[in-house]
Amino acid sequence: MYFTRRRFIRILLATGPGLLMPVSACESPRSAGAPSQPAYCGLEETGKLAERIEEAYAQLSQCRLCPRQCGADRQKGESGFCRAPAKVMIYSAQPHFGEEFSLAGRHGSGTIFFSHCNLRCVFCQNWPISHEGRGTEITDEDLAAVMLKLQKIGCHNINLVTPTHVMPNILKATRLACRKGLRIPLVYNTSGYERLDMLNLLDGVVDIYLPDLKFMHSDKAEVYLAGAADYPGVARQAILEMHRQVGLLETDAEGVARRGLMIRHLVLPNRVAGTQDFVHWVAGFLPKTTYVNIMHQYHVDYKAFEYPEIWRGISSAEYLEAMAWAEAAGLTHLDPRSLAVRDFFKGRLGPGTAIQ
Repeated sequence: MYFTRRRFIRILLATGPGLLMPVSACESPRSAGAPSQPAYCGLEETGKLAERIEEAYAQLSQCRLCPRQCGADRQKGESGFCRAPAKVMIYSAQPHFGEEFSLAGRHGSGTIFFSHCNLRCVFCQNWPISHEGRGTEITDEDLAAVMLKLQKIGCHNINLVTPTHVMPNILKATRLACRKGLRIPLVYNTSGYERLDMLNLLDGVVDIYLPDLKFMHSDKAEVYLAGAADYPGVARQAILEMHRQVGLLETDAEGVARRGLMIRHLVLPNRVAGTQDFVHWVAGFLPKTTYVNIMHQYHVDYKAFEYPEIWRGISSAEYLEAMAWAEAAGLTHLDPRSLAVRDFFKGRLGPGTAIQ
């Protein structure tokens, strides 16, 4: 049985309220001492946030923001690998209820989708935004206003999707918004393809890191991530640095995330993503209580039809295998939705079904 969006809708209906229950029923607070204000407010009070912005913008004249380090002078209109201009471009900004329960909460995650991308996966499900760059160019002042609007309508956080190539704009907008009353956490929703030097600029700014760890093997990363053979090593080091900065996931009394690391890993067909190695790495290099989302929603999109290994969806058996590996590795803080889907697939396949 292969996984499709239509089948997932059926899962939502079949599993009843357990899959859609409020966040407070799915997760308990990890720390009663969650910060009363987001990290960037403290950095602004010390005067250091302005210094970080200056350092970040200096990268644009010979762009070294991401591991591609293409050297484009974006300040003079050159476009590098990501094809992004110096000004920020966004596709949409709105409450998002499809994120992890602890991010979406009751009022949604304030999601800002940035145009363009520094990784450009061949199976990208947001390719019109990430590859084609659809969106609207705005000023940093406009971006700050967007953040404040998302806070005003009740969003629990500012969720920055594909932020790496516009990190300087984000820092400046955050400072502007902070000075006008922004007080909700920043979520850095990234592919994981990050330079440590740039993550150092985010230390004390970002409250919640939400990285992918897409591939564990260089040969697969090179094929599916536009030649980024260094992705597995770069992403692993980046995630370790993210953990050093923000630690384990902390939630408030309602189960809404306030601070910490949340790792995503998308299961791909034919074990292409290296999922078993992924869970072993997390268990070996991070606390086993690290929040991990083993994602099941892969579907064939963009150029994936051209690659035989990934031109089909994953099977329920493949997903159960991935979850079994995670549990065998001793990971104890798995995403509640993933656990619900696992239980659904178990019920459909039956206890005696062999997983190849």
